[in-house]
Amino acid sequence: MNVSELRRNVSQLIEFNASASRSAHFMDLAMVTLIIANVMAIMLESVTAIEQEYSNFFWYFELFSIVIFTIEYLLRVWSCPDIKHGKYGDTFKGRCRYIFSVPALIDLAAILPFYLSLFVAIDLRFLRVFRIFRVFKLTRYSSAMNTLLKVLKEEASSFFAAFSILAIVLILTASGIYLLEHDVQPEAFGSIPAAMWWATSTLTTVGYGDVTPITPLGKVFGGLITVIGMGMVALPAGILASGFSAQLKQNRSIYRNKLIESLHDGVIDEKEKSNLELLRRELGITEQDAQLLLFSHSQHQPLHQQCPHCYKDIT
Repeated sequence: MNVSELRRNVSQLIEFNASASRSAHFMDLAMVTLIIANVMAIMLESVTAIEQEYSNFFWYFELFSIVIFTIEYLLRVWSCPDIKHGKYGDTFKGRCRYIFSVPALIDLAAILPFYLSLFVAIDLRFLRVFRIFRVFKLTRYSSAMNTLLKVLKEEASSFFAAFSILAIVLILTASGIYLLEHDVQPEAFGSIPAAMWWATSTLTTVGYGDVTPITPLGKVFGGLITVIGMGMVALPAGILASGFSAQLKQNRSIYRNKLIESLHDGVIDEKEKSNLELLRRELGITEQDAQLLLFSHSQHQPLHQQCPHCYKDIT
């Protein structure tokens, strides 16, 4: 086995959805278990009584985790030319592109605080806060999280518009309550920035009750803002829900088209079956949905290809 073949095998072993082999499934499960165990250990370590009694265990578990995460990170950097169909390339520039990609930066953030603590005096509480970011490594092993990240990326302009509107309404709300209440409650509404705390808690319908208007006009204004806030909070939630639904539909369309392509000759061979399984896992398609699509085609029902962008039938 030459170096390039070994590197390809390593990338398929450690990269989620890169292989349908049992060893790759075991590796994914082992890494997910280790990440969850790390998060639980960090949470338990914040309890003083538990930390004092099991400090040695937490130290050795941290050392074991750092060794595993470091080996994983180095293997990913070494095998990155074979990740995502050679997206990064086998060059120094390509490896740098991978190192500064979001997934690689998350992997680096999981181990960097430990190595910094060996050379720089770092407060342990500060170190614990950064270790909790290891939970973001789970995004590698979850199709649902990957789908959510795609939705956030594709709907970025819509979210920006929604939060821009929220910011404008927040400023207007703080300004309005300042004009109505600053004379009678100068400690709470003495300035527009100070009034933003009340505006934020009211617009988000939280209403902590620590600061409330007491004048008649202020109460009326506060009631109107509460009603408006219910609609404003629903705006980004609606964008997220519709975008998530559209992404799921697009994923099914992509899998449907690949299934039709594989069944063009009437037979699904082992290679096509493996590719379909990898695509199913990557897109988050359930086995039941995949079987229904296959059954629909086997019954000679019309199974038209669809455009993955507009979802219209391709003739």
